[in-house]
Amino acid sequence: MDKDKVAAILEEIGMLLELNGDNPFKIRAYDNAARTLLSLTEPLDKLIENNELSKIKGIGESIQKKIVELATTGKLQYYEELKASVPPGLIEMLQIPGLGPKKVKALNEKLGIETIEQLEQACQRGKVAQLDGFGEKTQAKILEGIAFRRQYSSKHLLYDALLLSEPILESLRSHRDVVRCSTAGSLRRFKEVVGDIDFLVSSNNPQNVINFFTQQPGIINITAKGDTKVSVILKDGIQADLRVVSDVEYPFALAYFTGSKEHNIVMRQRAIQRGLRLNEYGLFKSKEETREPALRIPCKSEEEIFAQLGLSYIPPELREDQGEFEAAEKNQIPRLIEWTDLKGSLHNHSNWSDGQGSIEEIAKYMDDLGLDYWAITDHSKAAYIANGLDIEQLKKQIKEIDKVNKKLSDSGTDFRLLKGIEVDILAEGRLDFDDDLLSKLDIVVASFHQGFSSSEAENTRRLIRAAENPFVHTLGHITGRLLLDREPYKLNVLAVIDACAETGTWIELNCHPMRFDMDWRFWRYAKNKGVKSVINCDAHRLEHVQFLRLGAGVARKGWLTKEDVVNTLPLDKLMIELNKKRSK
Repeated sequence: MDKDKVAAILEEIGMLLELNGDNPFKIRAYDNAARTLLSLTEPLDKLIENNELSKIKGIGESIQKKIVELATTGKLQYYEELKASVPPGLIEMLQIPGLGPKKVKALNEKLGIETIEQLEQACQRGKVAQLDGFGEKTQAKILEGIAFRRQYSSKHLLYDALLLSEPILESLRSHRDVVRCSTAGSLRRFKEVVGDIDFLVSSNNPQNVINFFTQQPGIINITAKGDTKVSVILKDGIQADLRVVSDVEYPFALAYFTGSKEHNIVMRQRAIQRGLRLNEYGLFKSKEETREPALRIPCKSEEEIFAQLGLSYIPPELREDQGEFEAAEKNQIPRLIEWTDLKGSLHNHSNWSDGQGSIEEIAKYMDDLGLDYWAITDHSKAAYIANGLDIEQLKKQIKEIDKVNKKLSDSGTDFRLLKGIEVDILAEGRLDFDDDLLSKLDIVVASFHQGFSSSEAENTRRLIRAAENPFVHTLGHITGRLLLDREPYKLNVLAVIDACAETGTWIELNCHPMRFDMDWRFWRYAKNKGVKSVINCDAHRLEHVQFLRLGAGVARKGWLTKEDVVNTLPLDKLMIELNKKRSK
């Protein structure tokens, strides 16, 4: 078990102890140990092997033994016993926004609440509002949180679905009876949230493929199994369906099961207008629904299906019936961005604030990957929870980055770290640092981290005022949403885009899997207004660089091309663009 998983269990132990009303110092010890583990740069297994855990400040002897047990065996008896001592419903309640261990404990002790259903009933009867430390506002928010959780209970993050689906897809490709295979559905369309995972395979031996599929690692349960289809439950409760078709049917099935529903309706209508019928089995010369092979128009690929219907090829990401047909009729589908076009990320964190890597480690890692640049944009002082930097700390960090860059230059590499900050947007759009300090940085990202409950007008004014600052290059994660966890705050997104167009400010496509913010549905409007995108990892760990691929996929969904995205530029051209707004 790696240090991240160990740290997560230590955090959960602290939470369980708090639910049990344990000693506050003991609870804090587990929280501190988890934070200490996450900040370590050396692999946990090496620290254990060299008996160096005892030398690390913040990890006592008792917790050290538990870390070793978890890391070496993957289990911890103390944790299992502690978890068994807490009613499962109390742990589930912690998933409701705004409910921490203290509030859950109070609800349990004062009202005897042990399940979310009991909590909902107590709120509806007004009992929760009467408790000390709660009130009407908290009660209303709990009900909103329960409704939100229920609405998204069967939904999953795109990233999680990709992690589960890609190894299975690779395994299917290796099977001798598989001719062609792909994912389909919302996953292939790169929706930010998916309901399930669809696999499609062409084969002459469907039963062999189905049996092979059901033996894949990560499959927890088989819920349905037939001659050409099987449904299973994967880790984390995600349902996956596999359909096996003939290779002649494969292009039609792939187009059909990729969807979306709205896109498919238009495709079928276009077929009918041409005296044809389109379904999952083929494109047929018929005025009635049919599966008759003799009437099927041969199409070896999706491209040929689109051509038969008078369209240029529409990439899966665009199949939402949001303008793709008009563009495809005129052969005006743009050449969408590829993740390999990206040269670096302009919003990332180091261990100077709430990231995990040192500046030198980050530089080496990104240089080794072949990137051109990587910006260090730690939090400003207002983000105290994220260990935000004060003015003196930022000045020291600037010197440290200069020192690392000189070292890189002396070694003959062209890779560079950029000096930056993620500056908080405060009340009325004021920024956490003054312009004189911001002017000394290569890149300034301005973001909200507080005041989410303000009105739409106030939130919009704050972002527009930040965009008007000549030293702000880009607005970060403008709606503040956390997918499946927090709704966007109230905002007139189109007004913010208009302001960015007027001021030459870029808008971030934050490609952290829980954000994908700004939403893909707004990017075509922004593109038409001339607003540039920056696809940023918002990386807090070295491996978060992989989010660039996710960001490119979502950017494709927003119709973005290489030319629409700032960080496709090489370093010399990027530096010119970074100076444009300041020189106006």
